[in-house]
Amino acid sequence: MTLEVANLSVGGGSRKLVDGVSLTLAPGSVTAVLGANGAGKSELVLALAGMMPVTGGTVSLDGVDLTGKPAATIRRAGIAAVPEGHRVLTRLSVDDNLRAAGSILDTGLDETLRETYALFPELAERKDQIAGTMSGGQQQMLALGHAMMSRPKFLLIDEMSLGLAPLVVKRLMTFVAGLKAGGTGVLLIEQFTELALGIADTAIVLRGGIPRYAGPAQTLRAEPARLDAAYFGTG
Repeated sequence: MTLEVANLSVGGGSRKLVDGVSLTLAPGSVTAVLGANGAGKSELVLALAGMMPVTGGTVSLDGVDLTGKPAATIRRAGIAAVPEGHRVLTRLSVDDNLRAAGSILDTGLDETLRETYALFPELAERKDQIAGTMSGGQQQMLALGHAMMSRPKFLLIDEMSLGLAPLVVKRLMTFVAGLKAGGTGVLLIEQFTELALGIADTAIVLRGGIPRYAGPAQTLRAEPARLDAAYFGTG
């Protein structure tokens, strides 16, 4: 099963927010999406998750066309997104947050809840705590837990480490490594380029919504000048 994106565009008129993005995300692989603020990274995630209209190109999962489908349909198909900003239900407890996210499941809610708590023991220790009273790092874990409650085959993560302490970032990168080892495909938008390239198999660099590089992450690790040229238009 693979997630295939072909010539994807988001937005219309004189300026497209994303224009001509193609990628293949396989199970157990990580694709890093890099670029400066305003490059179109978040719009790409939202479009793939059905939260923003696609204006061109196609999105398919294992040959099934998901282009333009509602977010709930895409999530049920096996694609879950973690948008930027630690989005949780702040007035509910951790446990109620996860149970609400798991309402998409037809069966196995309690088992999936146990599995999610096993991924994040920190949440299990705080399952009765109101989400809005937790730290930013804990809320990000909960946001990731939200996504995992749908038992995704592919996870789209937008700015996972934004505003978090280095120790928390390290913990979350360990989580991503575990997903990769377990066979989940991950599309990772990450402000810390070195961290993203360190775990990624492939990378896309967006500038002005257009892919300026698409290929092995190792190439950008080995050739910083090439990364700078794609990122900033220099060199």
